[in-house]
Amino acid sequence: MTQTAQSLSASAQEAICEALNQAVAETVVTTMMAQNFHWNVTGMAFGPLHALFQEIYEDHFTAQDDLAERVKAIGGHANGVLADMVAASKVDEFTGHGTDKEMIAALAAAQRTVAETLAGTAAVAEEHGDLLTQDLAIGRGQVHEKFAWLLSAHLG
Repeated sequence: MTQTAQSLSASAQEAICEALNQAVAETVVTTMMAQNFHWNVTGMAFGPLHALFQEIYEDHFTAQDDLAERVKAIGGHANGVLADMVAASKVDEFTGHGTDKEMIAALAAAQRTVAETLAGTAAVAEEHGDLLTQDLAIGRGQVHEKFAWLLSAHLG
């Protein structure tokens, strides 16, 4: 049965919000990773990578808001505590210095992780008949898969 935000049961709202908050956490960590790399990339491909990393973090910043606002639309609490997000994220922060290739590989892996989380979020939403959240999660997952591909193409 197809549901809107207002008609979801409390248990459905809880399950969907948990999945969405996981996606927000990983998006936040990945956003910061991309911005870190934007600031610190060097090498022969500096220009294109600097621009690509910026495109990624700007996209992800908007996505964080879209996902968190969906949590609120279905009656949940959007977790806005950075330490909680870092702890919950399946994407690890990138610490230290890295080469351009290490940055690309780490960010591509992060993109694939977020895409997997969003696919799981879509499945949870589908299970509860929340097609609007499912659509949001699928669309975001596709963006992350595209970024993973674009990054991986730099590695040959």
